Amino acid sequence: MRKKSTHSTLNDVARKAGVGTTTVSRVINGGQNVNPETLAHVRRVIKALSYTPNQAARSLRGERTKTISLLIPSIADPFFSSCAEVVQSIAETNDSLLIVTATHNDAKREIENLNVLIRHRTDGLIIAPSNPQSAALCDLLARVAIPAVSIDRPIFKSNIPSVVADNYDGAFTATQHLIGHGYKRILCLTGESDFYTIRERIRGYRKAIESAGLISNLDTSIRDYESAEHAIRAALKASNPPDAIFTLKNSTTIYAFEVLQQLNVKVPGTIALLGFDDLELASALRPAISVVQQPIEEIGRIATELLFNELRGPHKSRKSSASKRPQKIEVKTRLVLRHSCGCPTPTA
Repeated sequence: MRKKSTHSTLNDVARKAGVGTTTVSRVINGGQNVNPETLAHVRRVIKALSYTPNQAARSLRGERTKTISLLIPSIADPFFSSCAEVVQSIAETNDSLLIVTATHNDAKREIENLNVLIRHRTDGLIIAPSNPQSAALCDLLARVAIPAVSIDRPIFKSNIPSVVADNYDGAFTATQHLIGHGYKRILCLTGESDFYTIRERIRGYRKAIESAGLISNLDTSIRDYESAEHAIRAALKASNPPDAIFTLKNSTTIYAFEVLQQLNVKVPGTIALLGFDDLELASALRPAISVVQQPIEEIGRIATELLFNELRGPHKSRKSSASKRPQKIEVKTRLVLRHSCGCPTPTA
């Protein structure tokens, strides 16, 4: 003989509260069009009965599952882990659970993860696409009626809104700052030059160099410490060695700093150093490292609020809005000046 379930049901809540099941459903889904007194009363009953909606059953009925999903390249990357913290906080205030998956910039893994999340009927997606121009990614997101927002990199040929840092302006301003110090041979070090963010930073660097009538010196071979050491040693041996280095990723900044320390190259005395992306210990190092700081928390906040606004509002199918130009929000970066670029050491 089967035991009778001791879990409270939606009917139990409605009976105890003296309202209809439709009213209880509205309360569970945010309380829209429910009298404030009734809303408070039903919520008290829900708490008293320890009622928890059956999300699996709600999913089968096409209702929200109270989950959103974040697809990022790496949980270990400080940029994306900080972003995830913000998304998590806003999801909680919206009574939703955050699911985080790491794609490692692998397009195949990204599609696999997306398919799993879609099968589990996640309410919405925030994604940092491994390949913003992927036709497979665009096709998949266009086929499903799930609101999505991209961060860090826009998804091209789609109507999905994006929230990104103004990488071009950040790199342009940083290079101009080095030029303003009088540096004329500015070596730009980076890897992953196929990424949208890096391409935009390269574009900003080149524009500032060309506008000043200087010659660009770009090396995109940096993958690790060894490749950074090789590039810097080769640059120092050239007939016109660099007098400044601009790095386009925080890992590249660390490699460059370590190589210059190892080679006993004075920073900024012999070579100035300025990096894109702040580092946890950038201000504690000697010299403290000047950086372009991305507004990580702001990017995460805006993207998550965009997603929940779409979830709360009247939802239009992707097909009906396919011709609309996607919304792209660019958030300004900030130049944080310390000593490695040649600026005076701040006094306490």
